Amino acid sequence: MWTWLPGKTNPVVAGRLVERPGRLDFVYGESYLRRTNAISLYSPELPLRAGVTPPLPALDMPGCIRDGSPDAWGRRVIDSRLGVGDFDLTELRYLIESGSNRFGALDFQTSPTQYVPRDEAATLDELHEAAIMVDDGRPLPQPLAEALIRGTSIGGARPKALLVDSDGTQWIAKFSSSSDTHFSVPNAEGATMILAQHAGIDVCEVRVTSSLGREILLVRRFDRTSAGGRIHAVSALTMSGEGELGARYVTYPQILAVLERHSGSHEPVGPALFRRIVFNVAVSNSDDHARNHAALWDGTHLRLSPAYDLCPGPRSGQTAQQAMAFGRSGIRTSTFAACISVAAEYGLRAHEARAVVDEVASAISDHFHEAADEARMSSADRKAMLGRQFLNPGALHGMPTSFAVPTPAGDRCGAPRASDGMPCRRLGKCPYH
Repeated sequence: MWTWLPGKTNPVVAGRLVERPGRLDFVYGESYLRRTNAISLYSPELPLRAGVTPPLPALDMPGCIRDGSPDAWGRRVIDSRLGVGDFDLTELRYLIESGSNRFGALDFQTSPTQYVPRDEAATLDELHEAAIMVDDGRPLPQPLAEALIRGTSIGGARPKALLVDSDGTQWIAKFSSSSDTHFSVPNAEGATMILAQHAGIDVCEVRVTSSLGREILLVRRFDRTSAGGRIHAVSALTMSGEGELGARYVTYPQILAVLERHSGSHEPVGPALFRRIVFNVAVSNSDDHARNHAALWDGTHLRLSPAYDLCPGPRSGQTAQQAMAFGRSGIRTSTFAACISVAAEYGLRAHEARAVVDEVASAISDHFHEAADEARMSSADRKAMLGRQFLNPGALHGMPTSFAVPTPAGDRCGAPRASDGMPCRRLGKCPYH
């Protein structure tokens, strides 16, 4: 196993993986331990020490290593390239067969002395063509297979690939899928990410472009430096200590506790995480599972990463639940009232939580059409999204009757709010003015 140390642009060998029956152990290399700038790859799992380190009890391999392994989409590409079926390859084989430009700052090689990256250059159209073939279940020609393989270690179930600009900026290209029937996912996700920024959330930069007559979403990577280095990162699933089978039991308070325990900042992380929960409720993003959250690791401390994978899910009614519970009692009902009821767990008073809800809802309302324009969303998708995926009436269940979510049209009240003196943004006849 090789790694990029903080501030460096070339990898060094960190140790080796040892295949045992049913699990992968890790051993730091002696040369790595002798380095004055060596860091733990993730100290809750792999403390910087000599000897064999087995995975935590619930895991068959260290979670920080599993984060760099391909998920459903990447495994489909590798299986197609090698002509094998599901379950034919071991975890170690998937690590070696997947691309080197993976999540975080780790990579896997067969040699402890010579680093050979498994990357092939390709245009966006070539990568898109290869992704369509895999999505359709067609075999890949060898040149396309080699090009697409570089994106197999990014994770996720949807078609994607890695793209590098001429200036070295790295993007994740996210394609549409044959299973998309409700709306154009690249455009919807692009608009959602743009709205998240307006709502005060630290979020990855996005662009929407086209390839082969289809829309493509480009998401700028947060785990890369402008100088060409790599940043260590771990998923929330790894932070929880759970494996794939236990992922459904991971909760937001559990993640918050880990972030607080390993934080190097004086700024509380609870309010930022709470705002993301409220936003997910507001945009019907019920796919907020533990692999869709991450933190950056500097060898000692964790810091919540920019938000990514924010996309509304298919929704027709008003009842929904988040993938992860956001209250210690197990509450996960997708309503603003439910969020406010657990605000104290995130260090917020009730009135502060209500202000977050108002800010998030108003940001979506005020900037919906602007975000839809930037994300090239069709008029049909706009009609389908607003009031159903975005600001679904179900999110208001349990809120006071005085709370109203404005819609992106018409005149605002404009009268000063008693709470902060700012102009009221509610539409029509305001219950307060």
